[in-house]
Amino acid sequence: MPLTDSNEFKKKLCHIYNEVSKELFGFGTILLKATIDNNMVTFQARHRRSPRSTALEGEAPSLKYEVDFYMSSIYKKRIREKLEQDMGLAIEAVLRDYDPHTQWAITNIIVADNERTTE
Repeated sequence: MPLTDSNEFKKKLCHIYNEVSKELFGFGTILLKATIDNNMVTFQARHRRSPRSTALEGEAPSLKYEVDFYMSSIYKKRIREKLEQDMGLAIEAVLRDYDPHTQWAITNIIVADNERTTE
């Protein structure tokens, strides 16, 4: 499926992003914006602070950092699966950075260019 910069397409992308967030964390995002540029989808999201995360931050900060890292990895895997299954996108890469202090996440999805030749 080709990427289109329509509001309807972006709404579907955001719905899937929030669906994965709810599945993994129990709730959706506070703010979420999807932008499309050529073969890249970028999500700018502000997540809610989990009570468990706050507790870990005070008691075991290194464990919280490790949990954040693994949850981000799981998020990337799930968002890839959902976008491929639900929207028929061929995902080349999912790149995600998350700042635990501000709860902001930037996720870049690179969609495979079917016209590109492999070397």
